[in-house]
Amino acid sequence: MQKVGSALISVYHKDGLEPLVRQLHGLGVKLYSTGGTQTFIEKLGIPVTSVETVTGFPSILDGRVKTLHPLVFGGILWRRDRKNDRDTVERFGIPSFDMVVVDLYPFEDTVASGASESDIIEKIDIGGISLIRAAAKNFEHCWIVSSRSQYAEVLEVLRSQKGTLHREQRKAFAAAAFQTSQNYDAHIAAWTLGSEYPFATLSGPRHALRYGENPHQKAWFVGDLNQQLEQLSGKELSYNNLLDVEAALDYAAEGHSATVAVIKHNNACGMASRPSLLEAWNAALAADPVSAFGGVIACNQPVDMATAEAMNSLFFEVLLAPDFTPEALELLQQKKNRILVKTRMLTPPAYRVRSALNGVLIQERDHHSDSAADLRVVTKVAPTPEQVADLLYASALSKHTKSNTIVLVKNQQLIAAGTGQTSRVDALQQAIHKAKSFGMSLKDAVMASDAFFPFPDCVEIAYQEGITAVIQPGGSVKDDLSVQYCDQHGMAMVMTGIRHFKH
Repeated sequence: MQKVGSALISVYHKDGLEPLVRQLHGLGVKLYSTGGTQTFIEKLGIPVTSVETVTGFPSILDGRVKTLHPLVFGGILWRRDRKNDRDTVERFGIPSFDMVVVDLYPFEDTVASGASESDIIEKIDIGGISLIRAAAKNFEHCWIVSSRSQYAEVLEVLRSQKGTLHREQRKAFAAAAFQTSQNYDAHIAAWTLGSEYPFATLSGPRHALRYGENPHQKAWFVGDLNQQLEQLSGKELSYNNLLDVEAALDYAAEGHSATVAVIKHNNACGMASRPSLLEAWNAALAADPVSAFGGVIACNQPVDMATAEAMNSLFFEVLLAPDFTPEALELLQQKKNRILVKTRMLTPPAYRVRSALNGVLIQERDHHSDSAADLRVVTKVAPTPEQVADLLYASALSKHTKSNTIVLVKNQQLIAAGTGQTSRVDALQQAIHKAKSFGMSLKDAVMASDAFFPFPDCVEIAYQEGITAVIQPGGSVKDDLSVQYCDQHGMAMVMTGIRHFKH
C-alpha cells in the first residue's frame, strides 16, 4: 500500500474535475498544477502550487513548454526505495509527485472538426503524453490517471481507501495509461500519414501489397511475414494470396498423416490424408480438379520429387510446405511466377481481428478441435471406428469453412463441401452436386455440419444419397426429429455440443 501525499494535475477538459480536486484536498494531498488547470483549482478556493514555482521557469512558446523540466519529471520518476534516487532528489530539491492526473489535448476531435493543419498540430500534446508515460513507467511509486473517464473510479478509490493504493491497482492504471498513449499516438500517425495508410492503430512492420482484393484497392500487411514464411520463388504474395495461405495452413494442420489441402477463396476445394504425400495429393485433387486451378496448396510434410512431378502439370498460385527436396524445388521453380513458400512452425495468434463499422472486432480463435471424447451418440446405431475417424475429419474441415457449411468425407478425403450458403439445405445440395459432378461416390460417406439442423430435411437428403453417419453440434428444439429419422433408417448420429460458425 502507498499513500498519495502529492498530486500533479494538468488537464484540458475541466468537467468532472472538481469532485476529484476536493477529495484530494480533503485527504490533505498537496496539489501542483499549471495554466488553466491551476486557475480552475484556485477558483475553487483550494491551495495549489504552480509548476512554474517549482521549476523557476515560466510557461513558454505559447504554452508549448510548461511541465517539461527535470524537477517535474524527476519528481515523478524517482524510485522511493533507492537511496541514490533519494539522495538525488534531496540534493536538487526535487518535489515528489505520488499522483499524476492528465487529460490530453483533444487531437481526434480537432481533426474531426475540419480544423486547419496548424490548429491540428497545436493539439498534438507533448507535455501531457510525457507525463502519462513517466508516471505509468514508475507505477511502483506513482499513480497515473490518464483519462477523465476514470474520475468516478478514482473518487471511489480515494473515498474507500483514504488515498492509499495497492501495487496492482497502480499497475492497472498504468496499463490503461499506456493504452491511452498508444491510441493517441496512433491517431496522430494516421493523420500525419494521411489516406496512404489508414490503419496506423495497428502495430508492427507495415508492408504495402501490390493491391487489395481488387486491383483498384490499396492494401497493406502489418506484421513480420518472415517469422512464419520463407518465400523461395515466384512473384510477391498478394492480399488474396495471404488470406488463402492462412486458410490453407489452418486446413493442413488438421491432418495427422501426410495431408494436402487445396484452397480457393479461403475454402477447401480438396483435402485428403494418406500414407504418402503423393497419395494425399492425388486424393485431394480428385474432389474438384476444376477449382484447384489457380488455387493455393498446403502440405504438412516436405514435398518430394514424385509429388512435385504430379503437381507440376497444374497451374496453381502458391505451394506451401515445411520443406522441398532439392530436385522437387528445381522442378517447381521452372515456372517463374509460381510462388513456393517454406513454412515455419509458429503458434498462431490467440485472437482474430477484423474491422467492423468504425472500429474493430476481436475474438479468440476457434481453438477447439472435436475429439472422440466430445462425441455423444444420440442414435440407436453407433458409428464404427472408421466412421468416427471420418466424422472427426469432417468436423475439423467444417471449422475452417465458411458458414453455412456441410462437409462430406469418406476415408479421410474431402468428397465435397457446400460453403457460405444462406441455408443448410442449400449447402448440402451444393456439396452433393459437386460430388456428383466429379464422380465422387457418396455411398457410406459421412456428413458434418458446422451448426445444428433446424429441421430433419438435411438428414433425409443425406440418407437418400447414401450417407451413413452424421456429426453436428446439436441444440435445435427439433433435434429429436433428425434423430428419429436416423433411427428409422439405420444412420448413426453424434453430437458435440460445440458450434463452429465461421463468417
